[in-house]
Amino acid sequence: MTRTLRNWSGSVWSHPQTLHTPSTDAEIQDIVTTAAEQGQRVRVRGAGHSFTPVATSNDQLLQLDRLSGLISADANAGRARFRAGTRLRDIPALLAAHGLALPNQGDVDPQALAGAVSTGTHGTGLAFTGFAGAVTALTLIDATGTRRELSPTREPELFDHARLSLGVLGVLTEIELMCVPAFDLIACETAEPFDEIRSSIVDRARAADHIEFYWFPHSERAAVKTNTRISPGAQAPAELAHVTYRPAWLRMLSEEVVDNAALAAICALGARMPALVPHFNRLATAAVSNRAYRAAAHEVFVSPRRVRFNEMEYAVPLASGPEVLAEIARTIASRGWKISFPLEVRVAAADDVPMSTASGREVMYIAVHRYVEEEWEPYFRTLEDILLAAGGRPHWGKLHRLGYRQLAERYPRFEEFCALRESLDPAGMFSNDYTDTLFIRPGHG
Repeated sequence: MTRTLRNWSGSVWSHPQTLHTPSTDAEIQDIVTTAAEQGQRVRVRGAGHSFTPVATSNDQLLQLDRLSGLISADANAGRARFRAGTRLRDIPALLAAHGLALPNQGDVDPQALAGAVSTGTHGTGLAFTGFAGAVTALTLIDATGTRRELSPTREPELFDHARLSLGVLGVLTEIELMCVPAFDLIACETAEPFDEIRSSIVDRARAADHIEFYWFPHSERAAVKTNTRISPGAQAPAELAHVTYRPAWLRMLSEEVVDNAALAAICALGARMPALVPHFNRLATAAVSNRAYRAAAHEVFVSPRRVRFNEMEYAVPLASGPEVLAEIARTIASRGWKISFPLEVRVAAADDVPMSTASGREVMYIAVHRYVEEEWEPYFRTLEDILLAAGGRPHWGKLHRLGYRQLAERYPRFEEFCALRESLDPAGMFSNDYTDTLFIRPGHG
């Protein structure tokens, strides 16, 4: 029976003939070989947090929630191996018993690990790559149903590309990641003039472990979050000695009432009374700033996101970021839009993952959002032109309008990736209509 599945924002629908929930590699191998015999396509669905149709299927769809958990951990080597369906939110507890933690995380954690790796999920900090850059080994089931162990020394070319592949090279069933000793973060959240943080963000990113900021359009100030890494229980530097561990009740009050409930009210009212948006945005910047706290790393990196939105995010060369932000601000002001949702600005180290948005260069990530009840396309498309002109690369799980030709211009190894995909899966079994627009040259499908 065909069923309907929606993504997190409700903007993408999938109608698979069959939704499989395998718990072993052998089950996946059987599904793949049967699909190949029947000429059907197979896609893998994670948590539905992508804003594009990347994980949709009208044929066979896999959900890997039953293929989850920690396989092994080696504190001395700083490695941990997980089943691919493990949710990011479960990883901190799985690693805690081994005294380990992920080196970095993004600001949400419902995603399946395979989805996070395969679409380029990232956090912030110039000393850290996204998830794909932290992968040290993989297990992949290919289009023939063969189980392949991949690493820098075992099928290195395939490993290189499979670290970030949008699922078009095969089904990932195990993922090994670099880990670090468990650590705390001291978070300092401040409201600062937008032009000052925009101009200084590159220098500040080089001096801080982690930094990001949120700018509500129509406000002259931005909410800046700076995180300092510290060993659990260690004494903080003198300038941060006043910061204490945050009680659970205060965390809930801050995240659920101040951040989410207030933002939900602002967005809902703004959608109905756009003229009030600038006033609301100025209040919002003050509400989410001017606080400091200490907690285990994952508790600081991650914040609940209850307010639904659509999102576009681009990675631009780091040095170009400040001027790109200035042009975006000028454009919003000149168009007369009333934008209630903040822009999010983060940074990341260069990596060597061929299809990574940070491949070969340090980047600034600029993410724009629109509340689900508001039209996003005119806003996103106008800003997308600015981001593209700066050499930006779109986040693979977020909205963009690029296809094969435009992507090939932005990734030095794009043609190499597409050739590998075609050789591994000539029938395109692990693709869908959307990924075809990304990886198949027009007229060659």
